[in-house]
Amino acid sequence: MLVFEFKVYGKSVQLTAIDDAIRTAQFVRNSCIRLWMDVKGVGKNDLQKYCAVLAANFPFANELNSMARQASAERAWSSISRFYDNCKKGISGKKGFPQFQKDCRSVEYKTSGWRLADNRKSITFTDKKGVGRLKMKGTRDLHFYQINQIKRVRLVKRADGYYCQFCIDVNRQENIEPSGNTIGLDVGLKEYYTDSNGVMIENPKFLREAEKVLKRSQRRVSRKVKGSKNRGKARQILGKRHLKISRKRKDHAVKLARCVVQSNDLISYEDLRIKNMVKNHCLAKSINDASWYQFRIWLEYFGLVFKRVTVAVNPQYTSQECSSCGEIVKKTLSTRTHVCKCGCFMDRDENAALIILSRGLSTVGHTGTFALDASNAWGDETPA
Repeated sequence: MLVFEFKVYGKSVQLTAIDDAIRTAQFVRNSCIRLWMDVKGVGKNDLQKYCAVLAANFPFANELNSMARQASAERAWSSISRFYDNCKKGISGKKGFPQFQKDCRSVEYKTSGWRLADNRKSITFTDKKGVGRLKMKGTRDLHFYQINQIKRVRLVKRADGYYCQFCIDVNRQENIEPSGNTIGLDVGLKEYYTDSNGVMIENPKFLREAEKVLKRSQRRVSRKVKGSKNRGKARQILGKRHLKISRKRKDHAVKLARCVVQSNDLISYEDLRIKNMVKNHCLAKSINDASWYQFRIWLEYFGLVFKRVTVAVNPQYTSQECSSCGEIVKKTLSTRTHVCKCGCFMDRDENAALIILSRGLSTVGHTGTFALDASNAWGDETPA
């Protein structure tokens, strides 16, 4: 599934209609969650049928396309099924009980309620919300795909405007020559990652670099009167700056992951639990700024695209174990050099990367170890 994104432009009345459609989608989703809470044994089909009941009782819900209402019900069921799965797996702590959405930013249409222009430069939404025809601007060319390949169309609201996403049913596969290389990656805060060849990639620290500007923008928001137009403008400026940071992180992760996958036949990395790691409040901001999980997701996605092997290994003792003799050498976070009795002397991150690679190579050959379902991979939103 490929996801192509275009920025859309329209009159202020049309943009207000998009906001109304997004609020209606939020209302349908939250109503389905409430039905599931109140009535025992409610399933996915029951939520789909409940959309028609909402349309009959609420005129503003009837204005939204019927398939868009069903898509909102599917979002509700997705959170419910995830909660059921977590309970079955016996995950410790919170199981992710479905919550009511307070700030929805998108509405999703299926195969009806929209019509794409012949030149693929504009899209018209035909439901009763009154969105109408919107001009699209982007770098992707939709002429390569048939209309019946477009399975979902989303209208997304962001700090810098409105966007239209097209979910296209295409199995993306690219054939490249084998490189004969294998690599182990040890991610960190000082360097973004150190590989088993001793190559270190600098950590860009996008949030840390923009922190001074963000604090100034946040102070401006705090000084404004709540509910005033000036506060709204200040919040929009702050949102744009946060959006710019998130886009930088994604761009960095995409380009780096693609380069790593194309250059190696096997990529081994640590199966880190970021959710547990950020509980350390001294390092939480730096860990989130590094966005290791996003980098891992793109590694796995490009591994599927280019038919490369990606292996997530157990991170236990990767920093303590000696890559030469296997001896456990205790060291604190401040100790940056690995020194062993066997004579092994190297950077601790490079030593960890060698351990990760050896574990990845020993894992290959066991069925299902590095298989990844294509539905778990992100869409192709690689910047052009």
